[in-house]
Amino acid sequence: MADTEPLRQVAHSRASLSTWFGIVLLFALFGIIVLAVIGPAPRGSSYEETRAKKRVENLKTTQDEAAKALTTYGWIDKNKGIARVPIERAMELTVAELAQQKPAPAGPIATPEPQAAAAPASPAPASPAPGASPQTSPAQPAASPPAQTPVSPSPAASQPPPGTASPVPGKTP
Repeated sequence: MADTEPLRQVAHSRASLSTWFGIVLLFALFGIIVLAVIGPAPRGSSYEETRAKKRVENLKTTQDEAAKALTTYGWIDKNKGIARVPIERAMELTVAELAQQKPAPAGPIATPEPQAAAAPASPAPASPAPGASPQTSPAQPAASPPAQTPVSPSPAASQPPPGTASPVPGKTP
């Protein structure tokens, strides 16, 4: 039995050695694959510099075309008679055209109705009967135009007047 123990030790040491060798080979293979994929990609500042130059050239040509379109005369569609006018001349023509027009009166400004205050507590009264007079009865006040309310009420307007009960018992405003 003494002979079998050294053999087991030799076999065990060879197995661990071959395992380590396999792991090293796998890492080397992975490194070769990574280099094969990344290797052909352009590197360095020359690639980025050429891309930056192309972007600058594209920007310059676009700005030149826009400036030319804004400052020169030209045909947009000659068959339809649509022409391009320089922006300065177009502004002069527009101001002259607007100066010839008579100002029109402005219409009424519609204010939004307040959300919570506009909700009536009772349903709206029915319209008068067909034979009734358009005057209002003494129990019903005459309709008045809606009061203009501010768009955003102040904090003081949202508090109840002094002497009224708070909605939550035991708490004061």
